Amino acid sequence: MIINDKRALAYTAKIEEVKEIPGYDRVEHARVGAGWWCIVSKSDNFKPGDICIYFEVDSKVPANDERFAFMEKRNYKVKTLRMCKVYSQGLIMPITAFPEITTTEEHIDVTDALHITYAVEEDNARKNGDPNVKYTSMKARHKKLFKHPLVKKIMRYTWGRKLMFFFFGKKKDNPRTFPTHFQFIHKTDEERCENLPWVLGYKDPLIVTEKLDGTSSTYILEKKGRNKYEFYVLSRNVRQQDENQKTYHDHNIYWDMAFKYDIENKLKQYLDENDLDYVCIQGESVGSVQGNPLQLTEDDLYVFNFIRSDKGRIPSNEGKLIVEGMGMKWVPILDLAFYMPNDMEEFKLMADAKSVVNPKVDREGIVLRDPKTDFSFKNVSRKYLLKHGG
Repeated sequence: MIINDKRALAYTAKIEEVKEIPGYDRVEHARVGAGWWCIVSKSDNFKPGDICIYFEVDSKVPANDERFAFMEKRNYKVKTLRMCKVYSQGLIMPITAFPEITTTEEHIDVTDALHITYAVEEDNARKNGDPNVKYTSMKARHKKLFKHPLVKKIMRYTWGRKLMFFFFGKKKDNPRTFPTHFQFIHKTDEERCENLPWVLGYKDPLIVTEKLDGTSSTYILEKKGRNKYEFYVLSRNVRQQDENQKTYHDHNIYWDMAFKYDIENKLKQYLDENDLDYVCIQGESVGSVQGNPLQLTEDDLYVFNFIRSDKGRIPSNEGKLIVEGMGMKWVPILDLAFYMPNDMEEFKLMADAKSVVNPKVDREGIVLRDPKTDFSFKNVSRKYLLKHGG
């Protein structure tokens, strides 16, 4: 859940529903939010309306906290599971097990208070920032120097890295965060449908696209003056200064896609033709990232947002025409006028299907967007999560 513009891995939640699991006497099925169903022990005696602590899928509980000793067999990682013939997504525990949490309100972020981290170590660095990332670009400019045995020894120490950066580092080596001065451009982080109970029965038609499992990529061209422009290449959280900047992949796929599609020049032509202050495309870079779940033979970029400084985000059907006219790809559009059902389970099953990009593999899920507003959310396939580690 997104709380105060940040993903909360653990938070207070209200038990919305509790159901029996036929054939199983010691456990039952409890729901928080619109669709987070978890297997819980009957001994916890959960009732609708109770406040509990909910731990999200992708989180990891601390191994040195005895309250989580039962999670040892799962390496303390919270994943999507299928047991007792039902799905269990997340972890629900009684709030009374955590006396340090004194609130009785729901949707209070307790991630830091309970020392909860991401299950994947790489995600902790990517989300929270890696203090050593600036040294990679510096070393790339001085490859011969940084191969010297003495220099390699110096770089083992914090004081040594700081000293070398003082002499050989550049301001641009320090990774800059996602820019915030653009009115219509934001980080791409869709909320999950399970956290949005009010979307059931949503009255307006939605555009449905395939959700691709890759890495979020944003490209912006901003006009800075007469014949002056600034080109931004960004991952989800960080500006990529050049192709040498360290990423959490084997190579800088963000710049690779910029070069592959000549994005800077294509955005410049569109910006000048339409007399705009800035223009932006946002998409998913796929291929040799996240384990290549789409089983592609080369890296590629699929755009899902086209943003103009005067209009904001363009509806998907219009954006698709513009982007394809530039020689780039748009994410597969599955429905241009989809109406939300009233039942969450019915909706969750709609995420399960083969990918349009590669029909031989399952898709990660779907993304739904209101063409009249900036509102969007995602439905991630439980079947996909089970296959790819939860």
